Amino acid sequence: MIDIHCHLLPGIDDGARDLDDSLALCRHAVASGITHAVVTPHIYPGRWDNDRDIIAGKLAELKQAVLAEALPLELGMASEVRVCAEILTMVPKDEIPFLGTFGGESVLLLELPHGSVPPGTDKLVGWLRKRGIRPMIAHPERNKGLMRNPSMLQPFVDAGCLLQLTAGAVAGDFGKPAAQLARHILEQGWATVLASDAHNVKARPPELLPGRDAAAKIVGAEEALRLVTEAPWSIVSGQFADA
Repeated sequence: MIDIHCHLLPGIDDGARDLDDSLALCRHAVASGITHAVVTPHIYPGRWDNDRDIIAGKLAELKQAVLAEALPLELGMASEVRVCAEILTMVPKDEIPFLGTFGGESVLLLELPHGSVPPGTDKLVGWLRKRGIRPMIAHPERNKGLMRNPSMLQPFVDAGCLLQLTAGAVAGDFGKPAAQLARHILEQGWATVLASDAHNVKARPPELLPGRDAAAKIVGAEEALRLVTEAPWSIVSGQFADA
């Protein structure tokens, strides 16, 4: 299985605290059936001031440690970018690493605040689309504004945004409202991929199987499997061409 949203890099955001934490997460990912993981540390100016160079340096450190342990886990890199004005300057400077491509466009993992959909987000999406960048909205099912009013998702779907569901949310680990919205997104056929959004081994582990199995009860086993294999691979496979 392919995990394209996880926080495995050491000491770079609210995920793994250090290299030991990172390796524990990688071991857990392998044990749970994940073969490829694209690390997506936060880019959130003023809180997590990461960019392409910082992320690449930390990834090189983790890759070396994974290789030393002979863990069968291939690693790629992207970022989870909070909706912010700084995107308008970071994109032209090529400071944001993308997940891969979809329909010939670069895919940017875009995070909404947890409590709302900020005014102007639709304009940011339009700005990105005009530049050949396809936003993938991270874990929309966990956004409180969208939970209250799921119809607010429709304009983003109409604008061509991709949607990444958290596997744990589909399985019920983030509460009933998140599970209900995840079900709605799956039933509408809007879900692009399932991903773990792993942060730690105990509470937010790198696991896709429980979400895949829960999704299978909604959309069928074949589609659920596609959401953790073929669908994510079609976006990120270019990162692993030389692996």
